[in-house]
Amino acid sequence: MTKRFCFHYVMLGLIALGAAACSSGKGGEKQSTTDQAVQADEKPKVKLAQVTERDVDQIEEYTATVESDVKNNISSNAALRIEKVLVDVGDAVKKGQVLVKMDASNLVQLDLQIKNQEIEFKRIDELYKVGGASKSEWDNIKTQLDVNRTAYNTMKENTQLISPINGVVTARNYDDGDMASTSPILTVETLAPVKMLVNVSETYYPKVKKGMPVSVKLDTYGDEVFAGKVSIVYPTIDPATHTFPVEIQLANADQRVRPGMFARATLTFGVERRTVIPDMAIVKQMGAGDYYVFIYEANGTVTRSVVKLGRRMGNEYEVISGVPAGSRVVIAGQNKLANKVAVDVVK
Repeated sequence: MTKRFCFHYVMLGLIALGAAACSSGKGGEKQSTTDQAVQADEKPKVKLAQVTERDVDQIEEYTATVESDVKNNISSNAALRIEKVLVDVGDAVKKGQVLVKMDASNLVQLDLQIKNQEIEFKRIDELYKVGGASKSEWDNIKTQLDVNRTAYNTMKENTQLISPINGVVTARNYDDGDMASTSPILTVETLAPVKMLVNVSETYYPKVKKGMPVSVKLDTYGDEVFAGKVSIVYPTIDPATHTFPVEIQLANADQRVRPGMFARATLTFGVERRTVIPDMAIVKQMGAGDYYVFIYEANGTVTRSVVKLGRRMGNEYEVISGVPAGSRVVIAGQNKLANKVAVDVVK
């Protein structure tokens, strides 16, 4: 009898445990379903900023390399040996200054020949005047004398090479005693003024005028601004790039700007009324190069809109198109958004 009661109590205990387990399982399943519903109803949280509209300076920056305004290669037209190079790289030279002396032996010989011909011509000329020489003899000696005089002047120009400009020697390719060939012996460049060439979009062609001011910065001098001006506006548009060349000139009176320096030239093309948005609103589309923003709509959703950006101004961007005036754009929480998704705005 005792064994029966013990068995009965054991069975009752097992049944009770099973019932408790089943009850616990049903309650857990109900709790999980509730959590999922709560998560499904949760909206992405975002912060918004008001889009503004104001006048914006239309500024474009262009990079260029500084060049000398005038560059002269000093060389001899005749294949002569170099007797003496009188200047070196870095030397300042003046217009008309002798820079190189070439071998003058041929010039000396030609000079002697001309002097003998002058004596002979004088003799023939006197005979011709009294009928002692024919017109053809007179013409022949006169022609030879004129040819040699021209040759002498040409050789003299190629024997003493002078600078045609005020400038600085920037290259030297030969030493004393070398035989000059096709390469220039020296290169002389001006340092005041200097120039640079930039390629400007054809959309600005009507706005670029000769003489308009240009602000120039050089990497060598940091944020220091140098005053330049447009010196030449080229009259044709490149059909491949849809740009046109513009030459910018710097007076460079103190000669601090040197050929070869890297420059950034800023041109201003007037003022336009533009939409301006915070830079935090801009999202770059991966792999495409496009930029877009999320615009907050009146029904509580966001619309994804591709934008065309102008220039950056501190922590703002000029927007050419893609954002209507008066809109509000998302500036935080974009990583959880998609087009037409309802959002929860956080103050």
